[in-house]
Amino acid sequence: MDLLPFFKRRMERFGPIFKTNLVGKDLIVSLDPDINHYVLQQEEKAFHIWFPESFMRLLGEENIAKVYGSLHKNTRNMIRRVFGPENLRLVLLHDMQGAVEKTLSSWHDSGSVELKPALSSMIFGIAAKWMIGHEASVLSGDLWKNFDAFNQGLLSFPLYIPGTAFYRCMQGRNNVMKTLKQVLDERRKKAETPERMDFIDVIVSELNKENPALSENLALNVLFLMIFASFETTSSGLTAALKFLSDNPRALQELEEEHQQIRARRADPNTGVTWEEYKSMKFTSHVINESLRLANVAPVLFRKATQDVNIKGYTIPEGWILMICPPAVHFNPTKYEDPNVFNPWRWKDLSEPVGSSKDFIAFGSGLRLCVGVDFARLQMTMFLHFLVTKYRLKVVSGGDMVFGPGLGFPNGFQIQLERKK
Repeated sequence: MDLLPFFKRRMERFGPIFKTNLVGKDLIVSLDPDINHYVLQQEEKAFHIWFPESFMRLLGEENIAKVYGSLHKNTRNMIRRVFGPENLRLVLLHDMQGAVEKTLSSWHDSGSVELKPALSSMIFGIAAKWMIGHEASVLSGDLWKNFDAFNQGLLSFPLYIPGTAFYRCMQGRNNVMKTLKQVLDERRKKAETPERMDFIDVIVSELNKENPALSENLALNVLFLMIFASFETTSSGLTAALKFLSDNPRALQELEEEHQQIRARRADPNTGVTWEEYKSMKFTSHVINESLRLANVAPVLFRKATQDVNIKGYTIPEGWILMICPPAVHFNPTKYEDPNVFNPWRWKDLSEPVGSSKDFIAFGSGLRLCVGVDFARLQMTMFLHFLVTKYRLKVVSGGDMVFGPGLGFPNGFQIQLERKK
């Protein structure tokens, strides 16, 4: 685990700020934590979010990356109605536990599983249920197949010809969008408003207003991106965490002890996790922070300067693209001792990042901080709780991690679960 050679060689030669040509654009690469932090805090002031043209095609004509100001704020607030802390505490905490227990039991019964796809499928099921409601259980097979096609071609060469990965990616996206449109149309025909709203209900409520804050097309694109981001990034981080724990028996033992102590304090050890118990899982939070720091699920972030910016002796001209490299922040030796080593205990002496900090940007930062950060952390924590209290994990094969770009397991990561007595 380290900076990709492309970045490392250039930093040694040019320093932490340099110009290069990537994704068909001249751009500036920043490996400087101070500059990165400043740029991310200047969203909608001196900088705007930016993506390569081929990626924007995948996001759709109207998408969250093109939304600024009050529209961006209103869209995030709509998402928080379902995935904000209050709903997580009152509803999703309980719902998530049942899904995790059912998944782990099925893994145990099946003998062995390929971990990353299995985690993706589990998290997809949880997320889709709260995005589109009961329709998710009926449509999950086709939806998952099309989302998987989208994911497989996400970083492919943008050649839209039948048979190419990019073509399958676009077809997968188009098929998902058709399905989401059908679900939305059906939901809009219903007159009643349910007591517990999923995200499509929130969209319907907004679209039925006299002056809705967003268009139907934007709402569907937001829905698409939320479902995709919720399962792909969380499953990558959780797979990395299980890899690190399987290689570090001491960390695994301390994690098990934390959760067994929580169970021991209950009148009935098999009752569900309470919000207070969740908030008390300090070492679990350290494990998650450290896994996300090393995994770098989002390896690069792009911003476009909307004016000339002078910082630390450098000038970033208006219109230029800046590429921020989170691994440069997370592997910074002046902040993290032995930065390439999995050491969750280091977080006992570090302030807990509330979403992000200058030295921890696994979920982005500033106005574009991932709106699902609390949802993702809750999912990872609940999975680890039920895994270490009820099962032993055995690695069957694979587990080699590669970074470049994104997190991958080229020879898979096959595991088995053994139920504890």
